[in-house]
Amino acid sequence: MADRLSGRTALVTGASRGIGEHCARALAADGARVALAARATDDLERLGAELPHDPVVIRSDLSEVGAAAELAAAAVEALGGVDILVNNAGRGELREPGGDQAVLQLNYLAPLETTRALARQMGERGHGSVIHMSSIAGSVGVSELPTYGATKAALDSLTRSQAATYGRFGIRVNAVAPGLIITEMWEAGREIPGLADGLERHIALGRWGVPEEIADVVAFLASDEARYITGQTITVDGGYQGVTAWSNYPAPGSQER
Repeated sequence: MADRLSGRTALVTGASRGIGEHCARALAADGARVALAARATDDLERLGAELPHDPVVIRSDLSEVGAAAELAAAAVEALGGVDILVNNAGRGELREPGGDQAVLQLNYLAPLETTRALARQMGERGHGSVIHMSSIAGSVGVSELPTYGATKAALDSLTRSQAATYGRFGIRVNAVAPGLIITEMWEAGREIPGLADGLERHIALGRWGVPEEIADVVAFLASDEARYITGQTITVDGGYQGVTAWSNYPAPGSQER
């Protein structure tokens, strides 16, 4: 629906590539004017040149303490107000000194602070939609991702708490939890022999997802079509978590010898 977000404004963090880029594309395609935020301004300017509705580019490093509030203020000034916030910026596990704190800052504290900074003006506008980018790692134990998974679980909890806090002001808060999506984050992992195919066999739909399939859900949650949905984490994983597709495995005795 090319006009369901007509007249709305949106801020997307981590918009320079991957899921964030496609969220920005989907929101703009639905009619929103979008502020694109990330550290890589070259990629943001490339994207901005391709989007309709006069997008705005804002360089922001949300790994820095205090940057979230500064970004929120810059977006309000540039757009005249923010109706939709997509907290997509994040990072994977960091196994280095200070890495846990860096993951916590970007994956949890930045979304917390950006939402807080924008909530008052959303309430004054009488509506708002906040969408946090979670992960299925927030609801299952992944041995390689202890801190990353913990921050995503915290983000799911934050989603429910903020929904309870801001609902009376007309602000909805939801999260999207992607499963196995083909992005740069998985580029190295997908090159490990057998890993991508092995994980794919656990997906009920039989394939990895693509960023556009996450962006479509984000655009829906941003729209009035989702006007009675808040406090939810929507899992978008093709049936990877909580679904067992036995048909994706060879039948007993059918293996080649």
